[in-house]
Amino acid sequence: MASLVSASSFMQLDGENQCLKAAQDCGLYEKCGSLRSEYVLACTKRAPGSHRCNQHKCYRALRRFLERVPEEYSLGVLFCPCTNTLCGERRRKTIVPSCSYQDMEGLQPNCLHQQSFCRRDDLCRSRLADFLNNCQPSHLTASGCLKDSAGLCLRAYAGLIGTIMTPNYISNSSADVSLWCTCEGSGNQWQECQRLQRLFTHNACLRNSISWMGSPDSLPADFTQPPAPRPSPLVQEDDLRSNNRLHEHNNIVLESEEEEQLTKMEQIEEEDEGGQYDVIPLYSERATVSILGSPGTGGGSSLPTGPAKPVLVLYLLLGASLSRG
Repeated sequence: MASLVSASSFMQLDGENQCLKAAQDCGLYEKCGSLRSEYVLACTKRAPGSHRCNQHKCYRALRRFLERVPEEYSLGVLFCPCTNTLCGERRRKTIVPSCSYQDMEGLQPNCLHQQSFCRRDDLCRSRLADFLNNCQPSHLTASGCLKDSAGLCLRAYAGLIGTIMTPNYISNSSADVSLWCTCEGSGNQWQECQRLQRLFTHNACLRNSISWMGSPDSLPADFTQPPAPRPSPLVQEDDLRSNNRLHEHNNIVLESEEEEQLTKMEQIEEEDEGGQYDVIPLYSERATVSILGSPGTGGGSSLPTGPAKPVLVLYLLLGASLSRG
């Protein structure tokens, strides 16, 4: 929420057109200024052979602006607080309503028709579901949001801009917003259409979240942090390889430590049994000696260093027979 807090921090100066200041701040930041000029041009330039703009290009440019510009600039322009007509009109025209959602005749479409078109588009369907999930109202939380997160709701609302469900402000002196549609002609689905409209016009979570941008003390601190960016697949693969190498290295270290510990224990045992300190041979040497028999291991006797025992026995028998004879 740090970027959201910084976005609202400069909106508290009395007697100043905050939306004008937000636009000026955006212009001073090169990326914000260029992408804002890009969508303004795309949403005002007439399509060849028509008196209307290219709405699809307008949508795409609006999304680029909101997705690529840091929130302290993009959300600052979008949610600047207003108390007069001049400021409110600038804020409303930020989304370029004449192109972004008005049709050629200026007639409002049916809200359920808009929702139906949105659900046929993967991007719009995903962003509408995100809005319904993160801006769901609740009277049990201080923020009025079921998830108790103003930041999540603001981002979800901004995600709808640049789709057929693009909302906009309906007042120059409040934070009230609405879809550009009507429920006329809804027939027996009139109540369903009203519920869709009220998710924007009578949504305490959305209204409080937008108002909070102008008055950060009006809501408790939002502790919900945005998820950390996930690394690219190549970075994830490098990390996996690095972790595997580290795991193998740790295994080698552990095996070395266990071998050293075992060696020390064997040394201590031989000191206790033989009263002397012998260097323990390597594993391969121990195996060879163990097969032949080594002292103190319970195996065969050690390798002879003098005459063989059968020869000594033969000498003794010959000596005894000669003495008797």
